[in-house]
Amino acid sequence: MAVAEEPTLRALLHRRDLGLALVSSAEELPDGPLDRPLRWVHSSDLADPTPFLSEDLALLTTGSQFDDAVDIDTYVGRLAGRGVLGLGFGTEVHRSGIPEELVQACAEHGMPLFEVPYRTPFIAVARAHAEAIAAQAYARRSWALDTQRALALAALRPHGLDATVAELGRRLDVWAGMFDAAGALLSSHPRGAIEPGVLEDLGERVIEILTRGLEAGQSLTLDDRTFTLFTVGRGGHLRGVIALAVDVLDPEARSVVTSVIAMAGLAMEQSEQLARSRRRLHAQLLGSLLADDPGLARRVLGALPPTPIVVAVAGDAPAGPLTDWWERHRSEHGTPSFIAESEDGVTVCLSASDEHLLDEVAVRFGIRIGVSAPEGYDAFSRAHAQALTALRQHGDHGAARYADTVGSSILTALATDEARLVAESRLAPLREHDARTGADLEHSLRTWLEHDARAESAAAALGVHRHTLRSRIAQAGGMLGIDLSAFPARAELWTLLQTARD
Repeated sequence: MAVAEEPTLRALLHRRDLGLALVSSAEELPDGPLDRPLRWVHSSDLADPTPFLSEDLALLTTGSQFDDAVDIDTYVGRLAGRGVLGLGFGTEVHRSGIPEELVQACAEHGMPLFEVPYRTPFIAVARAHAEAIAAQAYARRSWALDTQRALALAALRPHGLDATVAELGRRLDVWAGMFDAAGALLSSHPRGAIEPGVLEDLGERVIEILTRGLEAGQSLTLDDRTFTLFTVGRGGHLRGVIALAVDVLDPEARSVVTSVIAMAGLAMEQSEQLARSRRRLHAQLLGSLLADDPGLARRVLGALPPTPIVVAVAGDAPAGPLTDWWERHRSEHGTPSFIAESEDGVTVCLSASDEHLLDEVAVRFGIRIGVSAPEGYDAFSRAHAQALTALRQHGDHGAARYADTVGSSILTALATDEARLVAESRLAPLREHDARTGADLEHSLRTWLEHDARAESAAAALGVHRHTLRSRIAQAGGMLGIDLSAFPARAELWTLLQTARD
């Protein structure tokens, strides 16, 4: 990320005007203390100053506390445990030179030790570091203002959203990506920097965040890379997500990202207004197609998917993300399709050769889709009715074909809630008798009908004598008021048994 250099102990030691000299050798120091951000410089001659210190600071001392039999090794150990990054010893103030015991203790505890010459007041060291902090803060504010101007100019270019995301990635010196509500990557910088598998995982996470309305600023790690995700859009109307390959942002960088989120939200809101107008138009065109007249749709759209076509209806689909997915697939792969919203759900019309895409969509969005048999536009209304029938008969997620629905049994198509209620009412006397007496007349009837009303084979399957089975059938027929010697009565009974819930 393009940032000003953090004030560090190494930078402080390099100030020639201070004359500071590092006493610890490089071999004695662990990696990091000299180059970690230095929060402050403090001075104290207390025997144990740690209650008054914070981590990541440098402590200056004249060593007067060592006259009171203070154990130097314990003293340095406490500083190291508190997170002090370095110890500065002011020479020729109270002592001449630096005690060898202090040099040894700092080496053993990995504490950088440096000499502050007599001519350099402690306040001068603290002031120099404060100036470095102020300079860094000014540089960051200047960077943020310059970046804001660059982003504003990028937003005015053609394809302003893409240009803004690219400029954000360049300014932060990290990978930046913009995902839409369907989890698709709209733009990124630098392109190709993230592996396809990681991008796919990010897209799935984006869908989860937008579907559940999770808070912005989430961090996650994928394939040893950390990303921070920011939602775009107002609460309840989230439009997408900006992803950055970074785990921490300072306040200036975060303010830059916030401005990009605002610009992206505005751009996507404008796009959404256009999309709403397009959806209203498509809803009107769907009405003409349902009249089995494709003429108006062809004149308005220029072309429709080639015949034979299939019509699909998704009753519980997220209309916006689903529409975005189809539009993107059409632009990237040239897949002709027509999509519209109505009271029945989202209707999709596409060529029968592209029917496999419906399975992919159902899995991706976790939705139910009813799919018609291949038809022409002169039978569009019939295909739409077929899709609705398949949708109503399909309870699980996935794509259900009308051909499979009607191919299983006509009774399946007729098993409406009203039909089930009638069947259960007609079978109630039989079921009440079985529950009260422990008999199994309903099972006996079902087995008898499954064996084509042949008593011998059905009785063998039940493990009873054929005369016992005939007695049960007669008893059940009397309870139901049905003469089971006639075929129409047997057909009606079979329909009741197949339709009623077990």
